Amino acid sequence: MEKALACLFGCGVRPSLQRMAVMDYLLTHRTHPTAEEIYLHLSPSMATLSRTTVYNTLKLLVERGAVSAIDIEGRQTRYDGFTHLHGHFLCVGCGTLCDVPLDDALCRGIRSAIPAGVSAGDIQILYKGLCAACKAHVTENQNTN
Repeated sequence: MEKALACLFGCGVRPSLQRMAVMDYLLTHRTHPTAEEIYLHLSPSMATLSRTTVYNTLKLLVERGAVSAIDIEGRQTRYDGFTHLHGHFLCVGCGTLCDVPLDDALCRGIRSAIPAGVSAGDIQILYKGLCAACKAHVTENQNTN
């Protein structure tokens, strides 16, 4: 919880029990959860937590830069407490979303490509394809046909 508290203070967000719980969840669960997944995980132990509180907290955390919102093809928003520049890989088979590290040279190149006078508040790099398990499943099915 200390790291969550530090993140909230660092972004100018007044901590509350609910805000700290949401931030802590995102910092300790690197699964890129949806707001609903966060609510379902936290609500059994927090009787005062509502879906509205989770959505409002996430909106505030995104606005303040404590959390990144990852829009998946306009169908779903997932959240990431890991805010430094990195990419994501989306498996189109099972829907898993995982981090893709980017080396420092690539990050500098991405940032330097932003036109002069423009302020980019959010940069998202999304790779799509099949994860190893889904690829193996597809290959297995092709071999049995």
